[in-house]
Amino acid sequence: MINSSVSNCPVPAEQQPLNEYEELKISWLFRDCTLSWREYITKMVWIWGLSWVVAAPVAAASFTPNKYIAQFVLCGAGGASVGVVLGLIRLYLGWSYIRDRLFSPVIFYEESGWYDGQTWAKPQEVLMRDRLIVSYEIKPIIRRLQITSLCLAGLLVAGTIIWHLL
Repeated sequence: MINSSVSNCPVPAEQQPLNEYEELKISWLFRDCTLSWREYITKMVWIWGLSWVVAAPVAAASFTPNKYIAQFVLCGAGGASVGVVLGLIRLYLGWSYIRDRLFSPVIFYEESGWYDGQTWAKPQEVLMRDRLIVSYEIKPIIRRLQITSLCLAGLLVAGTIIWHLL
């Protein structure tokens, strides 16, 4: 049964917040946030490992690995973390955008181009459905990203302390 308030929605299908959420949830990078903690951390470690491809030569140019192994490892690890930080920022911005679109009682949309934007006030049942999705699906993802960012910041601080002790 199709809800009449949703079927009368003037927002194009690809701009409806629920459809944007469903697309984001299955897209390549964003779906990793919905995995179990173990799988999610594994994906983050893969991003960090792949970032070593760029970070290792830069660290080796600064600190010869056979002479300054600890500095090379810390510099490379810190440099490789940039890839993870950029990934986390992209994930956070994408999920926050969808959260805001779902949570908002009024949706801005474009009918045929950038020059003819309109707004649509969500009916109460659509607003309640969207806010439930935010509460039970998106907030845990955003919290996971925040926890990951805090852990990464902690590791960078620990690396800085170790660097100064060398």
